[in-house]
Amino acid sequence: MASPQRVHVTHTFASDPATVFDKLSEHENLGPVFGAKITRVNDGTTSRNGVGSTRQLKIGPLPAFEETTTTSEPHSLIEYEITKGSPLKNHWGKQVLTPTADGGTTLDYTIGFDVAVPGAAPVVGKVLTGAITKGLPKLCP
Repeated sequence: MASPQRVHVTHTFASDPATVFDKLSEHENLGPVFGAKITRVNDGTTSRNGVGSTRQLKIGPLPAFEETTTTSEPHSLIEYEITKGSPLKNHWGKQVLTPTADGGTTLDYTIGFDVAVPGAAPVVGKVLTGAITKGLPKLCP
């Protein structure tokens, strides 16, 4: 297995943390962020978008895969991992929301993964970084 790859993106929204959290946690809102078709597989154990909620992502001609929320702390933290499909291994995501002095929100978004194909991880990382950087402004102001 190749060494772990990390993707790190920060973005500042004009919206408050509660609004950004609600947008990020609602699976169906993420299609434009990831450039993917997203389908809800199941709701979380204690809330619709909480721990255990699962989404299926279909990006272009690639096989669909599923991501499951593993941590959901309202207005501050979302963590998830790929739980089905995907050539990426040990894939996880962490979204930390911090209020800004002017009432907005800074998102600190980190993704980690491994790829079995030598040399593929940096390419996948670059594609993910570009898609997320371009897509986040579509989520909310």
